[in-house]
Amino acid sequence: MVKHNNVIPNGHFKKHWQNYVKTWFNQPARKERRRIARQKKAVKIFPRPTTGKLRPIVHGQTLKYNMKVRSGRGFSLEELKAAGIPKKYAQSIGIAVDHRRRNRSLEGLQVNVQRLKTFKAKLVVFPRRVGKFKAGDSAPEELASATQVQGPYLPIVREKPSVELVKVTEEMKSFKAYDKLRLERMNVRHVGARQKKAAEAEKEDKK
Repeated sequence: MVKHNNVIPNGHFKKHWQNYVKTWFNQPARKERRRIARQKKAVKIFPRPTTGKLRPIVHGQTLKYNMKVRSGRGFSLEELKAAGIPKKYAQSIGIAVDHRRRNRSLEGLQVNVQRLKTFKAKLVVFPRRVGKFKAGDSAPEELASATQVQGPYLPIVREKPSVELVKVTEEMKSFKAYDKLRLERMNVRHVGARQKKAAEAEKEDKK
């Protein structure tokens, strides 16, 4: 019997606890299932690469991420034209195309054009039907030695910035950065007035 003036036990144990408590006991089995699925997919899409289509190198959006490079949605039409690859042909040989993308910088365009040219040089094109070769298909010797690319191909290399250590000189110590900035700002602000004044002085000299 319950002693003292306590609350009468009234536990509501009717909730289905598995809806609220998530277990992770199936992790090893799911890992094996994913591995087998990857192997089946590789056999199904042979001889295409297992990671899918070739994608361009692009910079991230916004001020926070625009210094980082990542893989984009697809190559722009300008990049394909510079690499000499037609749009419809590119889609048939495993190159992702994004007709909405625009090239904002010459460096980015050159990097992706070089990426396309490297891919094209390494490309082995199988005929659609066995034994029926068409223009653009690879030679039988290349087909015999071709292997399926496992994992990422033409991976994006993110270079770490190098830091150069220099000895601090007396000239560096005596340099006043704030004063220099104020002086340059003033020069920019007065450039129009000074040009006008110089033009007027030149006019007076001619007279």
